[in-house]
Amino acid sequence: MTYKFYCIAFLFLYTGCYCLQAQNKLESFLSPSDSLNNKRQTTVIVSEVTLASGALMGLNQLWYADYPRSNFHFINDNSEWLQMDKVGHFYSSYQMGRFGSELLAWSGASKKKQLCYGAGLGFAFLTAVEVLDGYSSQWGASSGDIIANASGTALYVSQELLWNEQRIIPKFSFHSSHLAASRPAVLGSNLTEQILKDYNGQTYWLSVNLYSFAKASKIPKWINLAIGYGADGMLTGNKENSDVSLLPQTKRVRQFYLSFDVDLTKIETKSHFLKTVFSVFNTLKIPAPTIEYSVNEGFRGRIFYF
Repeated sequence: MTYKFYCIAFLFLYTGCYCLQAQNKLESFLSPSDSLNNKRQTTVIVSEVTLASGALMGLNQLWYADYPRSNFHFINDNSEWLQMDKVGHFYSSYQMGRFGSELLAWSGASKKKQLCYGAGLGFAFLTAVEVLDGYSSQWGASSGDIIANASGTALYVSQELLWNEQRIIPKFSFHSSHLAASRPAVLGSNLTEQILKDYNGQTYWLSVNLYSFAKASKIPKWINLAIGYGADGMLTGNKENSDVSLLPQTKRVRQFYLSFDVDLTKIETKSHFLKTVFSVFNTLKIPAPTIEYSVNEGFRGRIFYF
């Protein structure tokens, strides 16, 4: 329920750790260290531990305190929201792990440390959230969430080990859906809440860099082909919710997309500031012409989809 909030929090950590020096020293500060810089590594570790600990303590007080505690237990929520929440966990774990790894690379840490400690950041943090869920009578730990978290981390680590680069990148896009107004308490009452809660407006992508798989070709290094997954018609997690009879009747449907994208990290620049900006915004899918397929409507073209 809260994984996107923490992914966003780590986005701010990622950029915030870089912007502590005076502007005239920014480029030097943003430049990754050629060898281990203990001061930088300590800054990264302390910042991550402080943010993660504070977030977990705040979550425990603000989110769980109003509900009774219980013995640790699991729930099976794998059929809910047409698995959009599971894809969200996969995305969040990957991106948080990527940021953790790149922050350690900035400090000059070894590749082994980057993959063992940095890339595991997303899995470790999101698993801690699952533990809190498991002790709450209102929710429960989800094996599906844990598997999705592990899969996101595994995608990042496996590509680094296999190719020493990220050729397949999970990305996110969002558009407002008309269903949020029917259930604002669950799907969000404003745009910010809807981005986090309304699965009907979310789309998750696997953005594949074409040049990386054909380096002898003349394909631009930054052009990607993106495969997306989304869903619509969801006012509840599943059809068995007790209050479903009180809600408008909608048909739940999966949606699949094919589109072009841009890998911002492949745009050549000597500016470390721009490299940092490109890395942060590479979490988002670039709006582009898109082919959509769903069982309800078959194939349809969209001139501009986000």
